[in-house]
Amino acid sequence: MMSLTPISTLLLSLLFIFLHQSAVATSSLSANSDQLSAYDILQSYNFPAGLLPKGITQYDIDRETGQFHAYLDGTCSFSLEGSYQLKYKSKISGYISENKLTSLTGVSVKVLFLWLNIVEVTRNGDDIDFSVGIASASFAIDNFYECPQCGCGLDCVSGQVSKLRVKSLVSSI
Repeated sequence: MMSLTPISTLLLSLLFIFLHQSAVATSSLSANSDQLSAYDILQSYNFPAGLLPKGITQYDIDRETGQFHAYLDGTCSFSLEGSYQLKYKSKISGYISENKLTSLTGVSVKVLFLWLNIVEVTRNGDDIDFSVGIASASFAIDNFYECPQCGCGLDCVSGQVSKLRVKSLVSSI
């Protein structure tokens, strides 16, 4: 059997460390390039991508707790059907689980003359329910297959106003 000298052992150890570090660096690069988008994450929890506007620049999620943060370059607002005004802050946070978004911050809707925070979103079959705490509204899921764009919502390309189909409005008052 061949015995290794201390220098040979050191060189082999350094070679092993170098190869190991190279493999780790390569695997982290491929993990970053394969990272899912925020829209993909929404869909993995059974939500349509159109709950978020176009332009999410970054996000983070804790898969254990469901806590997430999504980021836009700035605030984003638009109207849907001319009657619903929505506003997204540059940071949107909450908790996500299958068919449920809770403790939401950073998303609001204008009702009459008041801006109300949307605090919870739930998927029930083919409906999406939005809650502002004291009231909720239900919409058909196909309203959210397309991501709205800041400034013009869903009217950017065609110039035609899309009809938002409301299923029901519910108040807990």
